[in-house]
Amino acid sequence: MDHYTRIQLAITYLEEHLQDEFNVKQTAACAGFSAFHFQRLFQAITGYTVLEYVRRRRLSEAAQHVRNTSEGILDIALNWGYQSQEAFTRAFATYWGVTPAKFRKLEDNSYSSKLQQMIDFNDYRTQLRGGFYMNTPRILTLEPIRIIGYEYKTNLNDNQHYGEIPGFYHQFGTEQKFMDIPDRSRPDLAYGIACQFQEDGQFSFIIGEESASVTPLLEPGYVEFEIPGGVYAEFKVDGSGQDIRKMIYGSWLPQSNYERGEGADFEVTDVWKSSPEQLDMKIYIPLK
Repeated sequence: MDHYTRIQLAITYLEEHLQDEFNVKQTAACAGFSAFHFQRLFQAITGYTVLEYVRRRRLSEAAQHVRNTSEGILDIALNWGYQSQEAFTRAFATYWGVTPAKFRKLEDNSYSSKLQQMIDFNDYRTQLRGGFYMNTPRILTLEPIRIIGYEYKTNLNDNQHYGEIPGFYHQFGTEQKFMDIPDRSRPDLAYGIACQFQEDGQFSFIIGEESASVTPLLEPGYVEFEIPGGVYAEFKVDGSGQDIRKMIYGSWLPQSNYERGEGADFEVTDVWKSSPEQLDMKIYIPLK
């Protein structure tokens, strides 16, 4: 069963529980993925997060009820997961541009083009087949790598991480945070590690270096992290790395013969060979 078919199973589960409290772990389990891997695949393929999809679907279904029934606004709000009419009205107006009461009085059906329909991932499979090109990654086996770095917080939602991570690197460099890493063994290589993923899309991004220190005394904000040994796909980056991540998760991985393994994605930048315009970077994805 390929990635698209498995994700469709999760979509079916979401549709059956659209009025229930959103549970990304249970949803991802229907596809046989971890919560974060499911979220990342979904976002890379569709362009938005699972949570955003659920919100769109709920507001679309709620809009149909507002438009086509005489049911009270409060009852509709409660039926579609909102704790109050006020919260529902704010979310509804943000998405539709008008309050539920005004929406009910609209005289035309032009709104229908904005309804979020249930996704069919078979459509994405058809669109992507033969429609992309990227260099074949190198498959290699790595030994465990011990990193000490500074931990930042960011989020998948609304592509927040794409906007924030370059700033994390800039701060790490300009504030010389690397100088507080004890026993730096490879100061030419900067590691960026995505880990500690939460159901709401929040995760940690650690920027650091390899360290030979056995019992380090760490400054506030610094953490130890061991990258597990195992099989990885190594991708060379041209540009910023944002587009290639979308290609990895949205195209290469679903159409490859590999499954993503447990553990963190990470990237390695040769700081001496890189400039803001052109990074010398490689991205590593765990496989199984």
